[in-house]
Amino acid sequence: MNLPAPSSVDVLLFDLGRVVLDINFDSVMANWAGHAGCAPADLARRFVVDNSFKHHETGRIDDAAFFAGLRQSLGIGLTDAQFLEGWNAIFSGEMPGIAPLLAGAAQRLPLYAFSNTNPAHVAHFSEAYAGVLGHFREIFLSSSIGLRKPDAEAYDHVVKAIGVPASRILFFDDSAANIEGARARGLCAIHVTSMDDVARALTALEV
Repeated sequence: MNLPAPSSVDVLLFDLGRVVLDINFDSVMANWAGHAGCAPADLARRFVVDNSFKHHETGRIDDAAFFAGLRQSLGIGLTDAQFLEGWNAIFSGEMPGIAPLLAGAAQRLPLYAFSNTNPAHVAHFSEAYAGVLGHFREIFLSSSIGLRKPDAEAYDHVVKAIGVPASRILFFDDSAANIEGARARGLCAIHVTSMDDVARALTALEV
């Protein structure tokens, strides 16, 4: 990991899932399978990141339309409320140790977040995790801006909105594809595989 040099960064930008908030997709499958009376593994095999999923994350379709698509692709007759319950079960808490890291960093640098997400999840995590999310000056949501990582336009939008050069922004994400996309648009980026990656980068920055 190439660690940033002190004073090389003006802004810290964080992904949410598996960087700030822990997520467990198995919990979604288990919940839906419980309602549907089938095996979670069967649903997991049928679930794909298709156009419906991406359109949900860019605000082109609403929750009801997304759930309607899932009824077809998964072959289960859940209600919207049951789909929502399972969909929000993906969040399993804060990533261990992230809260104090953000609190400390926020004393020295402005913090922002950028997440590929959807209206249902935004409504849930904005309330359930308001404390840890309060460290961010702004959270850029794919479903609000109509753009998602790793598309170049998504990073360009966020950089412009933050208002500092891309090269002065350090981005943390757990997805290798999203890290590559960020670097291609000039951002400094850390691939997060554990909280140690975040801690080491912040230590190198002396924040």
